[in-house]
Amino acid sequence: MRRIPHDAEHLVRLALLFAAGVGVFLIVRAVLVPDGFGELGHFRTGAIQESRDKTLHFAGRAACTACHTDSGAALAASKHGAIGCESCHDALAAHAADPKTVKPRKLDVVALCSGCHARNPARPLAHPQVDVAPHAEGARCTECHDAHAPGQ
Repeated sequence: MRRIPHDAEHLVRLALLFAAGVGVFLIVRAVLVPDGFGELGHFRTGAIQESRDKTLHFAGRAACTACHTDSGAALAASKHGAIGCESCHDALAAHAADPKTVKPRKLDVVALCSGCHARNPARPLAHPQVDVAPHAEGARCTECHDAHAPGQ
């Protein structure tokens, strides 16, 4: 009588090892995946309420332009018109609520401007780009350019 080929033992061991790996994966997944994940899609349903409970820190453009009318008007008519004030100036709800005591932080304009305007081959050619170091020659961008009204 013929015996099962001796290679079958290796295949059985491999199948058991694979089954053990799947079992470990399922146990780790059950432990690490948070409650509510996947109920309404590929996210955790509790995250919706957690986001609602967070305090808002952004004031919005209307709060900025209520006091800074000149900058708001220049920005609205410029190429940067679609960019919100707090995209560059950070969240300023506290400043909008109490402008006399809460002052915005000082901006590092070279780092800020180069975030969008440093030469990058992935950006569209129509987007204004510069080699920052040779272009600026150590100067701040706002010494030559008005960020609220670029190109004017």
